[in-house]
Amino acid sequence: MLRFSMLVVLLISLSACSTVPITGRSQLNLIPGSSMMSMSLQQYDQFLKEHKVSTDQVQTATVKRVGANIQQAVERYFASSGLSQHLSDYKWEFNLVEDKQVNAWCMPGGKVVVYTGILPVAKGDAGLAVIMGHEIAHAIAEHGNERMSQGLLAQMGGVALSTALNTQTAATQQLWMSVYGVGAQYGAIMPYGRLQESEADHLGLIFMTMAGYDPNVAISFWERMSSQKGGKAPPEFLSTHPADATRIANIRRLVPEVIRNYSPR
Repeated sequence: MLRFSMLVVLLISLSACSTVPITGRSQLNLIPGSSMMSMSLQQYDQFLKEHKVSTDQVQTATVKRVGANIQQAVERYFASSGLSQHLSDYKWEFNLVEDKQVNAWCMPGGKVVVYTGILPVAKGDAGLAVIMGHEIAHAIAEHGNERMSQGLLAQMGGVALSTALNTQTAATQQLWMSVYGVGAQYGAIMPYGRLQESEADHLGLIFMTMAGYDPNVAISFWERMSSQKGGKAPPEFLSTHPADATRIANIRRLVPEVIRNYSPR
């Protein structure tokens, strides 16, 4: 049985490889896109029912405006690359939620939530574009599917994968919420690993630049995010996420190339 289970997992893994748009990285996505979209709609709607959506018209308009600008940039890029089909199931939505947490996230299909607690760190439209570009990049790169696939394999094995998804067990739902950082203090940092975070940083810079924002703002934004932790971050070798200094150095290195290749003409 052990050998059989390992064979099943291997076969599933080999048949479920996909490629991240723009970066071309191969990734393991076991969960059908339709299932991810269905779960996204359910969890997003449930979240909005259980949390207070901001009534601040100015702040809400800012979130929706910046989100729409990033959305349009993403759609233009995919259209110009002949990849619009990748976004065919997207039903974009941008909401601001009243919460002191320094957090934001994006579920599959462009379902975005920004917490009011992160707005003082954003310090304006460009900083908000860093946040939303980064979170939307996680969704575009299907990092949630990748992390869910890894988690389901680790917890239940390939044989139980379809069962876990069809029954929507508590374990599956809990894994979903943790993957997307719902309720996490630092949603932009906590759910994903180093590779995915760096990839989202890169793609986020591209998307915000294409939307007309200055990617240099990302450097100062992540410096402010770092200061929010109060020095509590673990050493990089003990963490699944890039150390702040590493992240900022990588962004500083990427900015000239992103400006050169993706600034609006």
